Amino acid sequence: MRRRQRAGRIWRRRGAAERLAVWALWLAGTLVLVQCWRHVSGHTTWEFAADAPAQAADLFSRMLPPRWSYLGVLARPLWDTVTIATLGTLLAVLLAVPLAFLAARNTAPHAALRPLALLGIVTSRSINSVLWALLLVAMLGPGILAGILAIALRSIGFVAKLLYEAIEEIDPAPVEAVLCSGAGPAQVLTYGVAPQVMPAFAGIALFRWDINVREATVVGLVGAGGIGLQLDAAVSALEWQKGSLILLATLGLVLLGEAASARLRRALT
Repeated sequence: MRRRQRAGRIWRRRGAAERLAVWALWLAGTLVLVQCWRHVSGHTTWEFAADAPAQAADLFSRMLPPRWSYLGVLARPLWDTVTIATLGTLLAVLLAVPLAFLAARNTAPHAALRPLALLGIVTSRSINSVLWALLLVAMLGPGILAGILAIALRSIGFVAKLLYEAIEEIDPAPVEAVLCSGAGPAQVLTYGVAPQVMPAFAGIALFRWDINVREATVVGLVGAGGIGLQLDAAVSALEWQKGSLILLATLGLVLLGEAASARLRRALT
């Protein structure tokens, strides 16, 4: 059997059983792909698909030029979108921090609490913000409160997961030093754990806020306030020139959020 060593790793030729397993995986993947294509093709009206470029060109022609006179009306919805993203992120961070400490192996006060914390993280991450918004709009009615809570419930799992992974990767030496000085659990977390995870925590929070600026524009489509609510109204009324202006305003808001997030990350690092 031929072997070759490069950069500390030993490479070896696959055996007959390994080659057979690889070919079996490729065959299974090809069969799955073919079956998926057959399913999609059987449920697609190809006459409509062939006409799609002409329909898209007609739609874009109706969207131009944007109705610039409508720009002043969008100031408040844009501000609502930023408010939804910001308050939703702050609420998520406040709830995610204790959840992360309960989920981390090296900070969980009891082994029985860790599975419950992980279940909460998985539940938050498994439900899209739009689904949260649909449920909350049904319970609370349309408005920015539903949007804030939808963004927060979606963000808790994201922030908590990344934060508890950062907590598990800390250097144990400072924690042991604080313990040797006779500190209690709260002091260990404050002086041994928190200083090590603060840079990661700041980056995670800013990154999630950057994502939430985008998601806040989407939850409005289901009635959760913000610029998405204006877009839904414009599309429903077939006011395509207003719709194009709203899309441009949304793009500008996302670009500003990206620039602000990048600048804050550089300032913190």
